[in-house]
Amino acid sequence: METKFGRDSFFDGGLLSLVGWSILGAIITICSLGICYPWALCMVYGWKINHTVIDGHRMSFSGSAVALFGNWIKWALLTIVTLGIYGFWLTIKLEDWKAKNTNFLN
Repeated sequence: METKFGRDSFFDGGLLSLVGWSILGAIITICSLGICYPWALCMVYGWKINHTVIDGHRMSFSGSAVALFGNWIKWALLTIVTLGIYGFWLTIKLEDWKAKNTNFLN
């Protein structure tokens, strides 16, 4: 898709690769009883971002599962302390974390 700046934006990942990463993430999450979900999330999200080009600039995901796991524990405790109210912000907090760990390579 040609943009007004003359550069292309596209996604170059394949369906089989996405299915494979998603199945692997699900298996890891199930086998660890959910403890490794942050790692599976980083793995799949990183694959998506690393195959994305915006205005001719390839994107890169620099987030780590360890950092997300730390946030995951903090967010879980806040949700428990607030009797579930903080849970409404979890999706936004996760998207904010993803955005903070997404960069352009070039």
